[in-house]
Formats: sequence, structure tokens, C-alpha cells
Amino acid sequence: MTGRLADKVAIVFGAGSIGGGDRRAPGGWGNGEAAAVLYAREGARVVAVDRAPEAAEATRARIAEEGGTARALTADVTDSAAVQAAVRATLDAFGRIDVLHNNVGVNEPGDAVDASEESWDRVMAINAKGPFLTCKAVLPVMRRQRGGAIVNIASIAAIRWLGYAYASYYASKAAVCNFTRSVAMENAQYGIRANTILPGLMDTPHIYKHVSSFYADLDEMVQARAELVPVKRMGDAWDVARAALFLASDEARYITGIELAVDGGLHCKVS
Repeated sequence: MTGRLADKVAIVFGAGSIGGGDRRAPGGWGNGEAAAVLYAREGARVVAVDRAPEAAEATRARIAEEGGTARALTADVTDSAAVQAAVRATLDAFGRIDVLHNNVGVNEPGDAVDASEESWDRVMAINAKGPFLTCKAVLPVMRRQRGGAIVNIASIAAIRWLGYAYASYYASKAAVCNFTRSVAMENAQYGIRANTILPGLMDTPHIYKHVSSFYADLDEMVQARAELVPVKRMGDAWDVARAALFLASDEARYITGIELAVDGGLHCKVS
């Protein structure tokens, strides 16, 4: 490692994995988990936040095993008080926040007719309101510091149809992109950058729990998704984590307000 985040503090919301920290589970690492670990490997002190305490602790433990510094916290990103408490705890522990990484997201099936109002509201609250609440809590800190980097994880679904009936997911991820642009423009004067990553068809624990029902079996799912990608394979959590590291680091000091597709070229395809 090259110390690209040396002396920086990163708070990662959604730092756990539904794989439960078991790298032998289908999909291996989760996106937020890999990003938190990679940030630590590059020198950052990391606060791993997750709604599931055991998931946050698994990430913290992995970082500690590798000699890094991390804290585990529990918070639901739809709960403003819990988010604010996590930010205060981070400041109490480390005194500053240089990187805010938002990885929390859910998808629930249903098109514009079949999706219930309750499902729509739940997905929008987690996927769109969550980043709003974390930015609302962290931006005053970064403004006082006159600097910081925000990395929001959306999806290639924000800009194109992927073949799954997830109306609320498409809408919420598009909202993340436009929200991030506004954050980037409103805070550039403070030396704060904000960018969005659009993962494509990824091989992470999430798809084995939430996407596999669309297919006859797991082998069919993996093959079918790989065939859709121009490079003929799915990406993994480390592809997203490496993109996040770049955007969080000073190497991206002149980059703000972008959507970076990490998708093997999928965004270029007609069908």
C-alpha cells in the first residue's frame, strides 16, 4: 500500500456485508466492507457504521487484524439522531472527518403498478434520504475543516434499465446522482468534493439474496449477468472499492460532481 489516505479519517455508512464477513459465502466481500478495508490499508482511520452491529464489528475486526485503526458503530441511516450520534462519536474518537462514504442501499421488487406505497417509501428513505442525512451531519464538519471528499454509491440503474422490475430502486439511485451533483456545487467553495460511483452488475453477497429469485438457479444467474456485460464477467467489491479510493484520495483533487461507472462498459450498450 502507498498511504494514499495517510492521516485521514473516513466514516463509512454501510460498512458491513450481508455475507456476514464470511469470504467463502457467495459473492465474497460486500462493496462497503471492501471500501472500508481498503481505506484502512491506505492509511485512513476508519469508522465502520452499519445497521447490523455484528456486520460493523466484522469489518472493524478485519481492519484490526491487518494492523489498521477502526471503530465499529451502529446506526440506521434513516434515523437522523442515530446518524448525528455516529458523526459525534467519530469526532470524539478522531477529531475530524476527511472522507464520507455512503454505501447503504436496498432494492425491492415491483414496477410502477405492483410496488406498494410502503415499499416505495422504504426504498426512497434508505437509498435517497440516507445520503441526505449523512451529508447533512458531516458537511458542517468538512466546511469547518475547509476540505473533504464524499463518495456516494448509486448504481448503473440510475441511468439505464437493467431488466429487473425495481421501479423504486431506479428512481432512488437517480436521486442520489442529482443530489450528489448539488452537494458538489454547493460545497466546492469549501474545498469539498462529492462524486458518485455507479456499480454495474456486481458479484457480491447482495445479488445472492436479492436478485437470485429472478433465475432458476445461481449458476444461471451468474452466467446470464456475465453475458450482459461487454467484458463478459461481473465486477466485484474490489472494483468499486478501488474506484472509491481514487475519488476519496488527493489524486482526484480536481474531480467533483461526476458519476463514475464501474460496470465493464455496460452503460455503453444498446441492449
